[in-house]
Amino acid sequence: MQRRQQGCLEGLLELTMLNVLFDWLQKKFGFGRGASCTGCGCGFVLLVIFLLLACSIIFSTDWFQLWSSFVHVFA
Repeated sequence: MQRRQQGCLEGLLELTMLNVLFDWLQKKFGFGRGASCTGCGCGFVLLVIFLLLACSIIFSTDWFQLWSSFVHVFA
């Protein structure tokens, strides 16, 4: 299924909503929080998820299509 081309304002709105959600999650569960000794376990996971979602929005990446292509190559 092909994803339609997003407009500039739609992309900016998605990035803004992602940023607000990321900031809230960082305050609740991010760096300095949690049960780990350094407090960076959940913060690092949130950072990786944020980067994946931001790349998905900016470059219109379909991660499921990439994953299925990867599986077909190595299966």
